[in-house]
Amino acid sequence: MFTVLIDAPGRDPRQVKCMHRECGIGRGDANLVMLQGWNIASRHATLMREEHGVFILPLGGKEPIILNGRAVLAKQGPITGRDELKIGNYTLRIAGDEARVAVLPQAANEQSLSPQDVEPALKPVATDITVRGAGPSDMTEWRTRLHMALVRQMDLRRTDVRSMDDQALRDTTINLIDDILKREFTDLPKDINPRRLAKQVLDEAIGLGPLEDLIDDPTVTEIMVNAHDDIFIERNGRIQKSEVVFSTERACLAAIERIVTPLGRRIDESSPLVDARLKDGSRVNAVIPPVALRGPSISIRKFAKRRLMGEDLLKFGSLDERMLEFLTIAVRERRNVVVSGGTGSGKTTLLNILSNFIPDGDRVVTIEDAAELKLVQPNLVALEARPANMEGKGQITIRDLVKNALRMRPDRIVVGECRGGESLDMLQAMNTGHEGSLTTAHANNPRETLSRLEVMVMMAGMDLPMTVVREQIASAVNLIVHQRRYPCGSRKVSHITEITGIESGTIQMQDIFLFKPTSYHGPDGKVVGSFVATGAVPEFYEELAERGVPVDLGIFRNQGGFA
Repeated sequence: MFTVLIDAPGRDPRQVKCMHRECGIGRGDANLVMLQGWNIASRHATLMREEHGVFILPLGGKEPIILNGRAVLAKQGPITGRDELKIGNYTLRIAGDEARVAVLPQAANEQSLSPQDVEPALKPVATDITVRGAGPSDMTEWRTRLHMALVRQMDLRRTDVRSMDDQALRDTTINLIDDILKREFTDLPKDINPRRLAKQVLDEAIGLGPLEDLIDDPTVTEIMVNAHDDIFIERNGRIQKSEVVFSTERACLAAIERIVTPLGRRIDESSPLVDARLKDGSRVNAVIPPVALRGPSISIRKFAKRRLMGEDLLKFGSLDERMLEFLTIAVRERRNVVVSGGTGSGKTTLLNILSNFIPDGDRVVTIEDAAELKLVQPNLVALEARPANMEGKGQITIRDLVKNALRMRPDRIVVGECRGGESLDMLQAMNTGHEGSLTTAHANNPRETLSRLEVMVMMAGMDLPMTVVREQIASAVNLIVHQRRYPCGSRKVSHITEITGIESGTIQMQDIFLFKPTSYHGPDGKVVGSFVATGAVPEFYEELAERGVPVDLGIFRNQGGFA
């Protein structure tokens, strides 16, 4: 632990205790040391506690960082209680048992070290990544040198990265890296590919480091960073360990910050959990210390590069033609549907596909914690919840958005996932003229889905009798579509179940279609079974037939096909 003492003219002195290895400095809410000023960047610098003491690393911004009268252009230190850091009108000093002096050249006097003096004694900067089996030459060392040279060039040229859009920043950084390689890296070993080196430094500087290649890999569907040096991926439904790793916790944390900062989210010791998304819609969950005991953790559920259709479900073997035809008509004819399943079963993907069946003439409002749904209806409003700020204010919950959506004249409401009291508002919306609404819920089977809905309605705090809760559910929900992920990684719609009413206080339901496994060790280790119709015909299908709507009642005859 070390303490940062902060003083500024006209303000009371204050201090911030840094309990971990790093302490951010800047205007952004995610920094422990928050400073104000037009020329101070959102992430201006970071203080890092290392073996020899506390070091400072500039991260950008027009306001120079002055250490004992000299500008700091690269990672510099160690900083002791005798040293004075100035950033704009602010004066910072370091105190604490672990802010001790290292035995380095010139460290005994009060003059700050030059980058040339410090660089040989420093460990690789925090943005380094390591790839197992990198080759005989130390790629990490060359990557570190190139990265530091890039930071120096950006500072010397007064590059204002905050004013650039993504493409301009990428183009500028690529040009600078190419220029540095030509001028300063003529002694690059032959076994190091300069293009590969340039790409890795580019990913470190403005991207997500080693995760960039995994995100670009179409065969990878999920990325799980358990710790900075322990990364797993899901490929073709199977989980395996990745060959790429971050070299430090700071590098992993920097990747998280690059994800959440553009979304207006924050992650720090006071708010160590965050849900976010990538630009392509992929879902991201991140956890940092002190909650994450092994260091920053990231889970990325990748979003499909192209829009998935019902035919893709057939190709994946998730259902058969009869089930797809039934779901298409059910959504078109305004049945209220709950998609249920366990974690990673593909509920959101299935919800996206079902949403394609909503007619273009309907006004749709989508509500999510972190926006993932990609609906294509022309009359569409997409809403996203917002967490509280550092003062605990400004939070907008899913429940707030569901209530507000009722005032927006929606024909249908699509809630990404019901987790709590918003379930009551969703059920009321389904019962008051918003038929054809869709949502998802975590559950292991259709009957458990009803139990989960009951519990979530009770979380609304309305103290309703259970009989009333069940009547609300029975009258609002028409169908439960349950998707299951099998041990082999296959995802299949195991139940399509109709809610038929309530009798003696118990919600009645009947299965329309089922997936019945016959073997869990089929070709390629995949589950084998058949989709079967139970013979039950939904009431609304009979009503459609009576109205003259062309429907095929033959799909409910048991002619199941293997999948």
